[in-house]
Formats: sequence, C-alpha cells, structure tokens
Amino acid sequence: MIQLFATDIDGTLLDTNRFLSDRTRLELGKLLVPKILISARMPQAMYYLQEALDIINAPLICYNGALVLHGSDVLYELSIPYEEIEKLTEIGQEYGLHVALYRNQEWFVPAMDQWAKREEHNTRVTPSVEETSVTLNYFKQTQDQGGAHKIMFMGDEVDMDAAFAKAEQLLGPKVHLYRSKNTYTEITPSGTSKEVALRKLLELRYPEVGMKNVVAFGDNYNDTDMLAAVGYGVAVENAREVVKKAARFITGHHKEDGVALWLEQNAQKNA
Repeated sequence: MIQLFATDIDGTLLDTNRFLSDRTRLELGKLLVPKILISARMPQAMYYLQEALDIINAPLICYNGALVLHGSDVLYELSIPYEEIEKLTEIGQEYGLHVALYRNQEWFVPAMDQWAKREEHNTRVTPSVEETSVTLNYFKQTQDQGGAHKIMFMGDEVDMDAAFAKAEQLLGPKVHLYRSKNTYTEITPSGTSKEVALRKLLELRYPEVGMKNVVAFGDNYNDTDMLAAVGYGVAVENAREVVKKAARFITGHHKEDGVALWLEQNAQKNA
C-alpha cells in the first residue's frame, strides 16, 4: 500500500521542456499521499516545482540528501568542513574547472560563464558571482553556520577525469564524489545518501509510514540505494542499468511521462 510518493527530478520527473507536463501534474494531483521531491538541486531550484504541484508546504530533500528541510526547519544535514572545501577548490582550479559552492539557500560561482548560465537556465536560480577567494573567506568566517552542502565541478571531460582522480585520491573517504555527467562532478559530504535522508524524513515527519509503503522514482546512480530500499522502487526507461536492476518496476522514459504512466497503471491498485 502506497502511503508516500518520492521522486528524483532531473532525468526522472521533468519532461523535454525541463518542467512538469500536464499529464504528470494531473496524476500527482490524484495521488492523496505526501509528495516529496528528492534531488541534487538546492532548495530554490525545487520551490517552483513544489508550487506547480501545490505541495509548497511539503518537506524537501536537497543536495542528494545532505539537507532535509521542512519550511524553515532543518530536519537533517551533513556538510563539508572548511578544510575540505579549500582543498577541493584548489583541485578544481588546478585543472581549470568551474567550481561552484553551495550552502542551504546560497550558490556561489566565480563567473557567469557557460556553466553557470546553463545551471541558471536549468534550475531557474541566479547565483552569487564573486571571486573564489572571497567565497572561501566567507565560508571560513562563517564556519559556525556549517560547511558546504555541495561543491560542483563543471568543465572539459579530460580535465574532469584528472580532477576527479586527484580528489578521490586525496579526499575519497572524507567526501562523496559523484560523476553525474562526463562534464559534471557533484561533491557532497561523506555519508550523503537519498535513502538515509528519506529514512530520516519518515522518522521525523511521517513515523506512521514505513519504507515498504513508499513509491520512489529515479534514473541515476544516486537513486540506486533509495529505489532498492523502498517497497515500490521505480526506474524510468532512460535510467542507468544498475538503477534498473535495483528497482522493482520499470516505467517509460522521462521524456514520455514515465512517472505519470506508472501512476496511471498502478496507483489505484496499490492505494
């Protein structure tokens, strides 16, 4: 029996226009259970989707699980300490990569280059632009507010290969390195997991709901544990093979409303 709906966003829930199709919004509107967005995105990049789904008061799982919010309440968080922020930034700069730093509602970039503009277009959020040394000093001076929830490297694939290898060698156990694309590396605190964050959220806000009563959708490596852990793990057709193997169900491509398709076929009989 489905008592809670959870879904990844990019490559899973959104259509070709990187938004919610009418079909998806209709099916989610019929689903009378809590609906949770779980993403590598920052909070502001998820609010407009919550608004479109009329779930603006629902909790959010951001930064691949490093930050769980319910309104202004921080339910759970992990962060990268300043020492690691500094080392990772140096590695990114050494290989000429765009290095973006995130903390809760904040997003800092060194320049409004092609990478920052692409992210702005995809997420509908505008970053703060300042020299990286200024951002690092800010993080150093505000360590009492925590470290970074995410650091993102963006750049040439060959340079990314080298930077990823060096970061993994020097900081592997201390942070979680995730290659979301050939040109993207997302770095979150050690222990970051969508599954762990979802379990924390259920414990704190939905104690009556067990993982076996959650339907969750995903497409990429960072969704694997979550899909394997819930009762109704659903991979979209475009998902990585390892994600499909972890899921209990396979649905259509995200560009063909795969989430809505599965709900049309299965939501009522599992209600």
